Amino acid sequence: MRVLLVVYDNESYIHEFPLGIAYIASTLLHEGIDVEIFNQDVHHYPDEYLTEYLDKNRFDVVGIGVVGGYYQYRKLLRLSKAINHSKRRPFFVLGGHGPSPEPEYFLKKTQADAIVIGEGEITIITLVKALEAHQSLAHVKGIAYNIKGNIFINERQPLIKNIDSITWPAYDLFPINYYRLLRYTHTSSTDFVMPMLTGRGCKFKCNFCYRMDSGFRKRANDAIIEEIEYLKITYGITYILFTDELLMSSIERTESFCKDLIRSKLNIKWSCNGRLNYATRDIMKLMKKAGCVFVNFGIEAMDDQILKNMNKALTTKQIISGIENTLAAGISPGYNIIFGNIGENKETLQKAVEFLLKYDDGAQIRTIRPVTPYPGSALYYYAIEKGLLKDAKDFYENKHTNSDLLTVNFTDMSDKEFYDCLLEANTRLLKNYSQNYISFSIEQLKQLYLLKDSSFRGFRQT
Repeated sequence: MRVLLVVYDNESYIHEFPLGIAYIASTLLHEGIDVEIFNQDVHHYPDEYLTEYLDKNRFDVVGIGVVGGYYQYRKLLRLSKAINHSKRRPFFVLGGHGPSPEPEYFLKKTQADAIVIGEGEITIITLVKALEAHQSLAHVKGIAYNIKGNIFINERQPLIKNIDSITWPAYDLFPINYYRLLRYTHTSSTDFVMPMLTGRGCKFKCNFCYRMDSGFRKRANDAIIEEIEYLKITYGITYILFTDELLMSSIERTESFCKDLIRSKLNIKWSCNGRLNYATRDIMKLMKKAGCVFVNFGIEAMDDQILKNMNKALTTKQIISGIENTLAAGISPGYNIIFGNIGENKETLQKAVEFLLKYDDGAQIRTIRPVTPYPGSALYYYAIEKGLLKDAKDFYENKHTNSDLLTVNFTDMSDKEFYDCLLEANTRLLKNYSQNYISFSIEQLKQLYLLKDSSFRGFRQT
């Protein structure tokens, strides 16, 4: 069996290494299945080139994975068209958070043959082996499939309990010298960056999250450190971007990981996603000592009632304390705030803006986006129940046209009032960021001309 895995182009200058595809590739290789990667991301191939590539090369299976964004959806439709136009069209498989909650809709829309629902490592092997043996797909757990227009949805595949049993991403199949050039918060011009996972899932259940699998499964510290060491030695990686949903899954887990990382003496920089209720003063100091330079926090709102409505399991008091502890430790916090959840109004937005203006350290440009009820989220089903949204087709074809525009208005404000508020809020935030940058640049000039700072090398943009 020959499998082609497509990494789509999202029009970035440097794309982030596609961990999900790399894990699937590794799993297939481990089972002796021939895998090839179609790097549209690196080469910026036109979508139609995939048709030509499939016509010239024989593959038994072609696979694409996407999340549930407006861009990804439309990109998937174009790539699906390219696959379906191929004279040697392989068995077409979809995966990822985008198709998983609404497999029937995606099968019909893309004309794919099957969708892997949720975690894919076990399912893809079972599926490919069933295809190779010309067996029925009825007993392949974790898929939905299409036979002559008839859609079948099988029972879910149980989650992999021991995720350390999953083979590492197939790094050698990918152009790492390209991916490692990714820039992130507090990367220097000489850093090489790679994403990694320390665990899967999340213990929390925010109403806007479209993650389908419950619970958190962590990797062992020594397994994580072994992979970091491999990346450092093999590819010269100096900065690890931990992209799992929640490295800071508890105080105990964060403390244990940081202490083991310090003992390893790998001396790498790293960033992660965190929880502000775990961001104590001692934990943040320890994370700083272990090499952490940035923690991306899901704040979402600065009003306690809205946080309750979101099922965020946070209070504004915890948020402020955690951010102050993060800044005091010398770590930059990432401020993720959304607007428009159930019960929001101009006053709740104003609280968020004032918070951002007070605590912004200038490490990133941060604006506030409307909340989006992605399929699979509790908010999506609430919108359908309240008649604000019909179904997946209504979401993707009519409502979700851009992540910075309203998909569904859950507030009592008119759409115009909603946008007027966001325009005012984000104008203030952008002006604040720009003024801080100007002030910082002027200070550099003063150091240069008044103190004859010979280390100055011009104003550069990475």
